[in-house]
Amino acid sequence: MTTLDSLSLAWRNVRSNLLRTSITVAIIAFGIMALIGIITAIQAMNQSLKESFSFMGANSFSIRFKESNFRMGGGNDNFAKEKKGAKKEKKSNLGKPIRLEEATGFKANFSFPGAISTVYRRGPGGNEIHFLEKKTNPNIVIMGGDENYLIVNGYILILGRNLNNLDVQSGRNVCILGSSVASKLFGDKPEKCIEKIIRVGSVPYRVIGLLKEKGSSAMLRQDDVVVTSYSNLRRFTNGSPSYNIGVMVKNVEELTVADGEASAVFRNVRKLEPVDEDNFAIEKSDKFAEMFIGFLSSITESAGAIGLITLIGAAIGLMNIMLVAVNERTKEVGLIKAIGGKSRNVRQQFLFESIIISMLGAFFGIFLGVLVGNIFSMILNTGFVIPWFWVILGIVICSIVGLAAGIYPAMKAARLNPIVALRYE
Repeated sequence: MTTLDSLSLAWRNVRSNLLRTSITVAIIAFGIMALIGIITAIQAMNQSLKESFSFMGANSFSIRFKESNFRMGGGNDNFAKEKKGAKKEKKSNLGKPIRLEEATGFKANFSFPGAISTVYRRGPGGNEIHFLEKKTNPNIVIMGGDENYLIVNGYILILGRNLNNLDVQSGRNVCILGSSVASKLFGDKPEKCIEKIIRVGSVPYRVIGLLKEKGSSAMLRQDDVVVTSYSNLRRFTNGSPSYNIGVMVKNVEELTVADGEASAVFRNVRKLEPVDEDNFAIEKSDKFAEMFIGFLSSITESAGAIGLITLIGAAIGLMNIMLVAVNERTKEVGLIKAIGGKSRNVRQQFLFESIIISMLGAFFGIFLGVLVGNIFSMILNTGFVIPWFWVILGIVICSIVGLAAGIYPAMKAARLNPIVALRYE
């Protein structure tokens, strides 16, 4: 009896007990589906996060008066959260807002080769923008910047003009619309927004430019924005208490050197002594993505635990089924041994059955897991995701489960005495 004969006989036995096989395969498949599905969804979310939270390019960083906190669940600003942690931050010397004079002083003194600096400030969120009888949803953010704000923050102007020095110095009511705002107010022809008068609350603004769509996701909507000058933004009392500084260098390799020089320049601007700690924070553009990806890694661990627990249960069930199969086919085992079959052939047959059932569970589980996980890819508008590492790991785990669940029943069957087996009722 060859190994191929043992495999063929094992496959026929699996097919002949279809209901029992299907139940066991389903248990294994659900365990693998939970693991692969959650991992696939997390990878899609990771990709979306990296795209969504890159406020600037990969070669940019920002200077803030304290480390940013992102609060799930919305809100106009995170100042309430910052205030809650004020005592803790006081110990780290953070919490002193950046004044306009300090921000513009940095911009004037920072002379890193090829670097572009911008001064900007976040205005109130949750604004409703009006044009004639049309209005947007109350989720528009007002940003105040200078002539470099768009390029440093990764926005592209497709129509009209950018802010200029006169706009910044005079603080006149001009603005640039994000693509979502323009589409909401001007329908299928957002290009008609140029030189139109819109209202932010009761304040009229003349539209001077239109931004190219930057991309939105379930995590962040970067096109729901109206950009004006930071000097104009002073009319709003519920904006950020501090100005921010953005810096973009020519390439990523210069980023570390540039942020070191920026730190030195800004320490001088804020008149810090050499022994004083920094009272500002320098943040890379992908900070939020890294923060959330770190949070999602804990979900990955939970998914692994869920899958492992389910597979342990499946392994116990599979072993039980194989023990039942040994009892049912005791006479068959005796007959195989009586006609010259060896214990090795019997052992192979039962091991093959166990592994076949386990691998069928892996196949269906991986297929369903990738399918379910990519529903999140569709929602988040990311590409089709296949977590190849976890797919291969799932196959390996199921092989081990099948092998572990089949060893004892196979050994038990291989040890049967052919004379006793043939007389078994």
